[in-house]
Amino acid sequence: MGRTHVGPATSSGDHHHGEAETAIYIVSGRPVFVFAEGTEEVRVETGPGDYIFVPPYVPHREENPSPDEEAVVVIARSTQEGIVVNLPSLWADVERPADPGQP
Repeated sequence: MGRTHVGPATSSGDHHHGEAETAIYIVSGRPVFVFAEGTEEVRVETGPGDYIFVPPYVPHREENPSPDEEAVVVIARSTQEGIVVNLPSLWADVERPADPGQP
């Protein structure tokens, strides 16, 4: 778990966090979380007090579109590993481990 400051007018690259579940609490600012749904980009606009959950292996991107206000978020992950898998796009194929319960 940690607190992160996201500078104004910044964007991460498209990525996922492997097996880690990620929960995000917005402390201040208005960050945007971008996901792919079919062929469309889905933009989730947030503000102080909002929560975002990112399941394992889900491609996404974080943005702070404000030209002058930083965003502050608290991030909690289900693993202590800092897993970041960079992707060429939100629609990139993501390798997932085989489910041991499936034939």
